[in-house]
Amino acid sequence: MRSTVRIDDDLMDELKQRAEQENLSLSRMLNRTLRTGLRAGKGTRSGQRPYREQVFAMGEPEMNLDKALAAAAQLEDAEVLRKLAARK
Repeated sequence: MRSTVRIDDDLMDELKQRAEQENLSLSRMLNRTLRTGLRAGKGTRSGQRPYREQVFAMGEPEMNLDKALAAAAQLEDAEVLRKLAARK
């Protein structure tokens, strides 16, 4: 099928350059490029179920997590002090 399409100059230059490098006609290069682009738009997982992350119940937390960063800092400080005391 023939059609008139406006293509930006920089894209046309690149298409011509690649067609020449691969020893293809401009029409074949353009068709191949369009097919590749259209297939890429469909994604590689077409027809497959979406990935689902498994979830596991971990029970109730043993401490109040409202100040979890402060608790983590205290635990880290305690570990540093333990390592320093072990050096003596």
